[in-house]
Amino acid sequence: MNFIEKIRNEAKGYFHNARGSHDWDHTERVYNFCLRIGKKENADMEILKLAAILHDIGREEEDRLNGKICHAEKGAILAKKLLEKYNIKKEKIEKIYHCIKCHRFRGNNIPKAKEAKILFDADKLDSIGAVGIGRTFLFAGEIGARLHNKDVDVEKIKPYTIGDTAYREFTLTLRKIKDRMLTKEGKRIAKERHKFMVDFFNRLDKEVDGII
Repeated sequence: MNFIEKIRNEAKGYFHNARGSHDWDHTERVYNFCLRIGKKENADMEILKLAAILHDIGREEEDRLNGKICHAEKGAILAKKLLEKYNIKKEKIEKIYHCIKCHRFRGNNIPKAKEAKILFDADKLDSIGAVGIGRTFLFAGEIGARLHNKDVDVEKIKPYTIGDTAYREFTLTLRKIKDRMLTKEGKRIAKERHKFMVDFFNRLDKEVDGII
């Protein structure tokens, strides 16, 4: 077993109590997207693979604290400690740390390296399209939110409450993702996935209102 597989097995241990919306399956999908985009972008695949494997190991703690900490920042710290146990150059560890810390792209955590941009795109692609819709409803169910309510001011609804619906997530976050993509391949894929989401929520509105 090579060291990447050993790290993969160790990373899985952080997902024993993970919610379905951010479980190991999500990590696997992001990993596969990273391989796909990384090959097109001529990325350092070792850095990208390890960053993808470890990018969400801080998620369980964020969920447990109802979003009071940033799982990207926490995950970067955990990943650095984990990687230091292996014979990996300090320079590579710092690059992986950067990728994980910036995969949410919030505040001053801006993806600057090619691999960080690819991980950001891969993670965001898994939050839109059919999979993204499924994950938002899964998360809504995990926190006890309603199925749908389009007649509220989503800006006033607090996260992790009954009003934190899939529609709220789409309105506040998911519909903006296609314009935030950082790679050519990411932008191409996001365009189609975005259209699917728009069509879906338009249909959901009509079904809930009994129009169709």
